[in-house]
Amino acid sequence: MQFIKHDLGHREGGEIVEVILQGNAANVRLMDSPNFLSYRSGRRHRYFGGHAKKSPVRLQIPNAGHWYITVDMGGYEGRVESSVRMLPGKLRPFVGKPLSTIPTLVRNESEVEYDVFISYASEDKDDVVAPLAYALRTGGLSVWFDDFELGIGDSLRQRIDKGIASSRFAIVVLSKAFFKKGWPNYELDGLATKAVGGDQMLLPIWHDITKDEVVSYSPSLADKIARNTTTQTVEEIAEEIIEVVLGVPVEV
Repeated sequence: MQFIKHDLGHREGGEIVEVILQGNAANVRLMDSPNFLSYRSGRRHRYFGGHAKKSPVRLQIPNAGHWYITVDMGGYEGRVESSVRMLPGKLRPFVGKPLSTIPTLVRNESEVEYDVFISYASEDKDDVVAPLAYALRTGGLSVWFDDFELGIGDSLRQRIDKGIASSRFAIVVLSKAFFKKGWPNYELDGLATKAVGGDQMLLPIWHDITKDEVVSYSPSLADKIARNTTTQTVEEIAEEIIEVVLGVPVEV
């Protein structure tokens, strides 16, 4: 079988390749090295893409590795020519109103001790909170997170009060477990008090909950700009927060 090969070389996961077709519709396949070798030999293979009737075709690289684009007629009549290009950067999912539109998040406050305070329920620590906290700290932010801040003999309430008072803004991980807890609700009361006075931004992160559940718990929280772990990864949420707080794009 005749086909056109485009060797993309080593690419990172999340990058976007654009395929421009000239002529007939054609089969466009994105494959890693092992699957490309199987395809070339006429063996079974896995690929991303399919029969493209319109141009351009955009495909996302799923993970880091050596990747190829192939274009063939695959039994269809006609001729086709193709070219490819890598689009600059990575496309992120549409997540609604950007965080940079919130003045209290982008202001410069030299007196604060922490960039971010994280309020959460312990059940969400491993899946969401710990990865988020470490991603934010690795990205250059100072983070109040109990694993970082609480030592033996510390007063939990006093340390939480200090974290709330000296943080630029707060992340509140809302979940079914959060709604049932006492300590997170104590934290949220303190954060809400600062938010009413215009001193602190609350960024809710919805984790495995619906809007109806948030509304039932707190209608005011449901109206706030939020992020959702069902539509964004923890890493993507962290990247957006870092970019806004630091005021520079994050290399991803």
